[in-house]
This record gives sequence, structure tokens and C-alpha cells, in this order.
Amino acid sequence: MASNDPTDTGGLFVGRRPGTRPVRMPALPADAPARERRANRLLAAVLLFVEVVLCITIWGPQPALALWFGSHVQYWTGGSVTLAIVAAFALMLVMLFGTLALARRVDHAWKLVRRAAGYKQERGALERIFVTTLVIIGGAYLFYFFIIQGPGSSTFSPQAPK
Repeated sequence: MASNDPTDTGGLFVGRRPGTRPVRMPALPADAPARERRANRLLAAVLLFVEVVLCITIWGPQPALALWFGSHVQYWTGGSVTLAIVAAFALMLVMLFGTLALARRVDHAWKLVRRAAGYKQERGALERIFVTTLVIIGGAYLFYFFIIQGPGSSTFSPQAPK
């Protein structure tokens, strides 16, 4: 008799849609030598560090590089601000998608290495790293903008005539 449980049928009552089978992780690998497990743990830490660095570059160095490139495009075109903005935006998008694609591959490798080290690793860390770097760097920027630099007073402006 067919099951009508939506978790078994992918949400349909007539059968499972293609590609909606529940993901079942294979059993953890057999116990490896302690030396190999330590090497895998170290490699997993290095891969996690690479993921963090990739995500941090999205929020600072990459936009700065795109703006720098846009300023050069403006100079090369004889002052065309429109082309400079388009070039900077296009470069920023290419770098963003390229970085995320690379980070996704590193995250997949991290999951595999963690499983080889003996951990029951089913999910990657990319989403958490991405959001954490956004919150930390975005918070630092907001602190700089509102507290350190300050938007300035509209009542007592230093440029106001005396």
C-alpha cells in the first residue's frame, strides 16, 4: 500500500516528485588512525579559515577594488561617470558570484574532510559564516558611521555661515 505521508511523497499524494527523496548520509567512515584524523582536523580548520577569509573579502576589499576600477574607467573614457558606474557594478557582481562559487566548493570540501575526521557533518558552514561576517562587518561599519564619524548636525553645521 502506498504511503500518503507528505514527507515520503515530497508533498504530493500520488507519488514522489523526481529529486525529492530524503537525503540519507552514508555511515561514518571506519575508525582511521589517530594521526590521519588529526591531519583531517587540521585540514578542516584550514578550509574553514579560507571560507571565512573569502566571506570577509565580500564586505570590504572587493567593493573597494570595484570602485577603484570604476574610477580608472572614468579616467580612461574621458570622464564618463555612467560607464564607470556600470563597470564598477559589473565587476562587483562578477567578483561576488565568483567568490560565492569558490566558497561553496571550499565548503563542500570542508564537509568531506570533517566526515573523514570522524565527525557526523551533514551541513556546511557557509551560510553561518556569510551571515556572521555580514553582522560583524556591517555592525562595525554602522558603529564607525554613526558613532566615530557621525552624520553631523543639521542644526549646527560647521559649513554654516556665521
